[in-house]
Amino acid sequence: MITPQDIQTKEFTRGVRGYKEEEVDAFLDEITVELEKIQSENRLLKEQIAQNAESLEHYRAQEGTLLETLEAAKALMSDISASSEKRAKILLKNAELDAELIQKEAKEAAEKLASENQELRNQYKEFRSKFRSFLEAEMLRLDSISEADLFAEKDLEELKTLTETKA
Repeated sequence: MITPQDIQTKEFTRGVRGYKEEEVDAFLDEITVELEKIQSENRLLKEQIAQNAESLEHYRAQEGTLLETLEAAKALMSDISASSEKRAKILLKNAELDAELIQKEAKEAAEKLASENQELRNQYKEFRSKFRSFLEAEMLRLDSISEADLFAEKDLEELKTLTETKA
């Protein structure tokens, strides 16, 4: 590779119809300056490429870490989801069992109330029947007692009461 120093130190042989030395030197000076700029710019670009390569490696390493983290998060979410589904199934099953128990207890309570209701109805019918029989018997007795006997009995009861209180 030609360096700016090579350009500056280059000696040309002289010919019969050669170029003007001042113009050649001026042009060589311009080329030297431009070559120095290009070489400086080339060094900067190489440094930037090296920095970019380092950054790229760093980002690639981070990408791997990020992908691992993402995979771990996916696995964790899958585990959480599965766990949540199991828990939901268990809660649902418990709720169903509780509902069945409540229904069974309610049915038993309803049957007990129906049985008690029927027992009360039977007791009412029996009471009503006995009371009716009692009333009918009393009505028959009342019909069979004459007025004189009724008042005589009353007088006897009063006499008994009086004699008992005096004694």
